[in-house]
Amino acid sequence: MAILVKLDDIIDGLESQSDESSSFLNKRTGEVVLINDYEMRAAEEGNPLEDFPDWEQDQVRIAREILAETGQYIPLPTKFDIDEYSIMERFCVSIDNQEISDVLYDLISGSGAFRRFKDAIYRYGIEEEWHSYHDNALKEIAVEWCRENNIEFDEE
Repeated sequence: MAILVKLDDIIDGLESQSDESSSFLNKRTGEVVLINDYEMRAAEEGNPLEDFPDWEQDQVRIAREILAETGQYIPLPTKFDIDEYSIMERFCVSIDNQEISDVLYDLISGSGAFRRFKDAIYRYGIEEEWHSYHDNALKEIAVEWCRENNIEFDEE
């Protein structure tokens, strides 16, 4: 019987990732785990689990399973797959107010684009619209990923 995964857990896993960590789905349990680079390196080096604090042993054990490519853990889309810039760009063109749309679109080019964008959505009072748009974009990515990987999901 296939496990039913909570879509919110997948979305949380997508949001939790960083340059130093990645999220994986345990296909057997439906749990989403976040593994950082340190834990992955520790797993690669093969040091005894007893060398790690109790709280870290489970993470290193999971990292070892991921590296063993048993198929139990599959990676969620990375932050590069998600492409936050593209989401911001689509949000800018989705805004009904052409003036605000144009200003935001101009702000998202060049260095510091994310900071300028964030400042502007608060200045224009559209942060709730942005967060809703962003949440929906992540949900679409999560749903597509689940379907591509034949993962049954629950949207509640």
